[in-house]
Amino acid sequence: MAKVTEHIANSKGQPLFSIEIIPPVKGGKIDELLNDITPLMELKPKFVDVTYHREEYLSQTRDDGTVIQVKTRKRPGTVGICAALMHKFDTDPVPHVLCGGFTRDDTEDLLIDLNYLGIENVMALRGDHAKPFTSFKPRKGGHAYASELITQIREMNEGKYLHQTSEYLNNSDFCIGAAAYPEKHFEAESSRVDFEHLKQKVARGADYLVTQMFFDNRKYFDFVEKCRTHGINVPIIPGLKILSTKKQLEVLPRLFYLNIPEEFATAIRQCKDDKEVRKVGIEWCIRQCRELKAFGVPALHFYTMSKSTTTLAVAREVF
Repeated sequence: MAKVTEHIANSKGQPLFSIEIIPPVKGGKIDELLNDITPLMELKPKFVDVTYHREEYLSQTRDDGTVIQVKTRKRPGTVGICAALMHKFDTDPVPHVLCGGFTRDDTEDLLIDLNYLGIENVMALRGDHAKPFTSFKPRKGGHAYASELITQIREMNEGKYLHQTSEYLNNSDFCIGAAAYPEKHFEAESSRVDFEHLKQKVARGADYLVTQMFFDNRKYFDFVEKCRTHGINVPIIPGLKILSTKKQLEVLPRLFYLNIPEEFATAIRQCKDDKEVRKVGIEWCIRQCRELKAFGVPALHFYTMSKSTTTLAVAREVF
């Protein structure tokens, strides 16, 4: 197995193919997920991100009429999926590690398990707020920012554990990925503040960055130039999503604070149904990928939602 940065270094300048998948909803089976992504795995992605989904809360009314919030898990299985990917496909998994829902001790326990399995890469994220709440609050004893989480992972790589109970504790050796936002994180008060947060993540030990999805390549090109100008020299991998429904034309900009070029938006609006939307979305993404390859990106990273069809249509044209 290898680190993401090693895969990039060994690619001889050719962009890598990578994907992100999500665990099945509670009650789902891993066989269903593996069957869904098998066509993509035939293209031999060098690494596969596996998302982690924090707890959610459901309102329940007691007999006395009081309402309480009950914690529930919706998508278990990130660590198990990573182990299955290594065993079945001989690929490097990149589990997402979150601030939200974890204490520092929980994080260390997770990292110990990942290290034991031989997993060498992690994606360090703050994570979303716990639904149905509308703002992010860390758990008591947890991290509030991804930069703090990165620091804990880096310190574990240096052999610094939270409770140093033995002189025989081995260093971990995780390659740390972090998120970047070419069009600003939707919660950041300004682009300047958002960029300062990014610089903190790199300064504290992020080895590479993966961007939020975007549909205008100029946003990525300008963002990379800004990073390089300000001394951020780690690999910056573009994250791509294939727009496949008319509803996404409204939902994605609102949820992710991104711009959809008017040329693309107009083409989507003219589609009669989602079948036509998928065709237009695939063609747009192929165009994006070809421009990004010509720019010399380290990899093309696809947000697949664990479905193969549209990503496969694009990947077969550009790899």
